[in-house]
Amino acid sequence: MRANPETPAVHWKKVTLVGVGLLGGSLGLALRRRKLAGSVAGFVRRRASLRECEKVGAVDCATLDLSEAVRGSDLVVLCTPIAQMEPLTKQMLPFLKRGAIVTDVGSVKKSVVQNLSKLVATAGAHFVGSHPMAGSEKTGVAAARAELFIDAVCVVTPDRHSDRTAVRRVVGLWKSVGSRVLQMSPEAHDQLVSRSSHLPHVVAAQLANLVLGPGATKEQTLLCANGFRDSTRIASSSPEMWRDIALANRDNLLGALDNFMAGLTTFKRILKNGDPAAVSRFFEQAKARRDQWSRNSGSHSPE
Repeated sequence: MRANPETPAVHWKKVTLVGVGLLGGSLGLALRRRKLAGSVAGFVRRRASLRECEKVGAVDCATLDLSEAVRGSDLVVLCTPIAQMEPLTKQMLPFLKRGAIVTDVGSVKKSVVQNLSKLVATAGAHFVGSHPMAGSEKTGVAAARAELFIDAVCVVTPDRHSDRTAVRRVVGLWKSVGSRVLQMSPEAHDQLVSRSSHLPHVVAAQLANLVLGPGATKEQTLLCANGFRDSTRIASSSPEMWRDIALANRDNLLGALDNFMAGLTTFKRILKNGDPAAVSRFFEQAKARRDQWSRNSGSHSPE
């Protein structure tokens, strides 16, 4: 794993965003406002999204026709849920320009890189995986912001077959919109985010399910204040997206859950024993580690 040195801004003749939601829309806004692309096209599935994308200013043109969106593009960015990426890539292969670069914004990398690299290569193009650690529980292009990627970490995940020039250009893409870029293997990425990103979403979802379940009284909901709101914010994220992420990174997430539940079991035991010193150490250790991370990471809070 390594951070990349300064890279000159990368310019593109045509960029295609396959999916124009929060991430795709934010990337489109950033590219257009920074004049990093001659044109930005967006592929969407709903007719209502056509007007919305253009109204927000995320793309120069939006279309329901994947071939129209992709044809002639030198960069294609897959901004859909993970399960949609492979079928959409297969559909766009006949229209993909030779030498074009394809990347994505998915939160799981090993399976995506393995599957899409082979597919894209059959069209004479290059795939390089990406994961911008930026986002929100909000979805849709209406939530897009041109500043979303500024100071956010973006992980680029080449494998041993990746074209070096394509990797440099993808690194340049994310640096051009303000990201801090790290390179690491897809396997290392998936293991790390299973703990820091995927596990917190499962915990937030279960906390919301537990506290706000069918048996929740009015008094219970009234007593859900800032601590509950902060802890469960990400439970409002797209269920479809997180279904795909959990299944695609299943083995790593299962390991993270095992470790998390082991820690809870330990805390349950010391709490049951009524051990003040042990309970205090549990919270003191967590505070020290979280405070240290906060100081080192600055004010930005990645996904």
